[in-house]
Amino acid sequence: MTTTTPPTPSVQLLEVSPEYAGQRIDNFLLARLKGVPKTLIYRILRKGEVRVNKGRIKPEYKLQAGDIVRVPPVRVPERDEPVPLAQGLLQRLEAAIVYEDKALIVLNKPAGIAVHGGSGLNYGVIEAFRQLRPDTKELELVHRLDRDTSGLLMIAKKRSMLRHLHEALRGDGIDKRYMALVRGNWASSIKQVRAPLMKSNLRSGERMVEVNEEGKESVTVFKVLRRFGDFATMIEARPITGRTHQIRVHTLHAGHCIAGDTKYGEEGFSKEIRELGGKRLFLHAYMLTVPMPDGGEMKFQAPVDEMWAKTVERLSAV
Repeated sequence: MTTTTPPTPSVQLLEVSPEYAGQRIDNFLLARLKGVPKTLIYRILRKGEVRVNKGRIKPEYKLQAGDIVRVPPVRVPERDEPVPLAQGLLQRLEAAIVYEDKALIVLNKPAGIAVHGGSGLNYGVIEAFRQLRPDTKELELVHRLDRDTSGLLMIAKKRSMLRHLHEALRGDGIDKRYMALVRGNWASSIKQVRAPLMKSNLRSGERMVEVNEEGKESVTVFKVLRRFGDFATMIEARPITGRTHQIRVHTLHAGHCIAGDTKYGEEGFSKEIRELGGKRLFLHAYMLTVPMPDGGEMKFQAPVDEMWAKTVERLSAV
C-alpha cells in the first residue's frame, strides 16, 4: 500500500486583482485559505506574519488593486477533503432554497443550523453549500443569522454580487423583516427601540450583548402582528442597523423577551411555550426586499416551520 505525503506548505505571494479592492485582509484570507481555522488566520495576522507590499498590516486593512500579499506557510486542506456532511443535512438545505440564479442563492435556513463552522462546529450552511455547489468557487455568505434563528439567508455565488449586496446593506438598501413571539402584551405605542448595543465576553467565552451608552447606535422598528391576550404577542421587527443579537436585546429592553431565547429570555415563559410544542427560538427572518444590480428589486418570503405553526395554533386555542 502506498501513502502520499501532503505537500509541504510554502510561502504564497498573492496579487490583489481590481475586483477585490476594498476588501478587508482578514476576509480576503478567510476566503482563500478555506479549511484553515479562523483562529490561525487571525494569529498570523496578529503576529505580523502576513505582509502587504512587504509591510505589516492590521486585520481591518482594506486591500488595494495591485497589492502583493505575502502569506506564510499554512497547510490548506485539499478541496476534496472537506468534512463530509450527512446526506440528510445536505438534502435539507437543498430543499430549503427559495431562489437561485447564476449569482445568488436565497434559502429559508432551518433553526438550529449555524451559518458557518467555528466555536466547536466543523460545518455550517456555507460549508454545506460548498459541497453542494463544488463548481462554484466564489460562494460567500452575504450576511448572517444566529444559529437558532430561522429564515431568509443570502449566499452570493459571484464576487460582483457580494460587493453589490454589501454596499446595499451598508446603505440601508436591503429591507429585512423578522417575526418574533414575545412575552406579554406589546404596547402599540412601542413602534421603535433606539438603544446603543455593546458586545462583551463572559469568562466562559460566551458572547453577550447589552444596552450600554458606550455601545454602537442601534435602531429597530416594531409592529404588532397578532396578540394572544396578555400572555404573548407576535410582532414584526425591522432592524435599521445590523448589530449582533439586536432584535433579541431590543425586545428585552422593551420589556418583552422572545420565546425560547436561552440567552436573553425568561425561562418561565419559554417553558410554557415548550409545553405547547415550541422547542425553538421564536425569531424568523420572513421577508426580504433586495435591490438587484440591474436596478430592479426582488422580494422574498419564507414560511415558518411546522413546529412554529403548530405552536401558534395551540396558543390561539388556549
